Amino acid sequence: MVTDHATPDLSAVRNSLISVKDTRGTKAFRWFNYGFLTLLSAATLFPFINLIAVAFSSEGAIRARQVGLWPVGFNTTTFQSVLTNELFWINYRNTVVYTVLYTIIAMVLTTMFAYVLSRQDLPGRKFMTGMAVFTMFFSGGMVPHFVVVGTWFGLRNTMWAVILPGALSVFNLLVMKSFFENFPKELEEAAAIDGLNTFGVFARIVLPLSKAVLATMTLFYAVAMWNSWFSSMMFLSDRNLQPVTMFLRNLIAGSLAPTEVGDQADSAQIGSNIQAVTMLLTVLPIMFVYPFVQKFFVSGVMLGSVKG
Repeated sequence: MVTDHATPDLSAVRNSLISVKDTRGTKAFRWFNYGFLTLLSAATLFPFINLIAVAFSSEGAIRARQVGLWPVGFNTTTFQSVLTNELFWINYRNTVVYTVLYTIIAMVLTTMFAYVLSRQDLPGRKFMTGMAVFTMFFSGGMVPHFVVVGTWFGLRNTMWAVILPGALSVFNLLVMKSFFENFPKELEEAAAIDGLNTFGVFARIVLPLSKAVLATMTLFYAVAMWNSWFSSMMFLSDRNLQPVTMFLRNLIAGSLAPTEVGDQADSAQIGSNIQAVTMLLTVLPIMFVYPFVQKFFVSGVMLGSVKG
């Protein structure tokens, strides 16, 4: 004889569990988190919103410190002057080229080196890892770095002086190495049985299942190069080779006058908010790219594994 069992009311069970867990202390803690995160978000967003407001405000309002979260005396004079400035677009193009080349080179070096170091059977693995870690804490200093890169290798006033010296981040290398060490070995062994060599396993099995860490490291490298300016200041004296961050740095330091950006008649207005306009135009590409990469940060470390 088959006895019919009543199907439990899942919604009732869930509500009962929530009512048990949702104590007075839990509610207080939750509201504290909401309030704290709201204040933290506001403190983070306020400087950027103020930057946008200053970029679109008039010269008089900026000097009188009347600009808060909304533009005062709306104008686009500085935007027009900056966007029609030839040097700005040359430097902007340089930034894009440097960032793309640097990111590609850095990702190739980091992924291949990290995968090699993750192999437990690699001769000299501990020594190579130790040498990589050693460079995180000790360096020759700024002057030897300038002499080696600029003089010995003759890279001064070339884009390679900015791209090559920092093309491998040891921190990113160690993060990716740890990721590859936790990769299911059964997948690699199955691919090897199917006839793939080490490079084939790496390119056709490991990399496609490592999208999360690859996207994260790509964003780290791209943002680092996009915001970089110190190496350019050291090695690039030709303004036509400098990135857009050097354009902004020269404005802040005063070595690039506002009159070099716009007309003399608009120099007062341009001088008031040109830094805000340049910073806004510089940061916008990264802001547009980040939402498309963000999903990889929350998708988990492993995108595939062995079942069984």
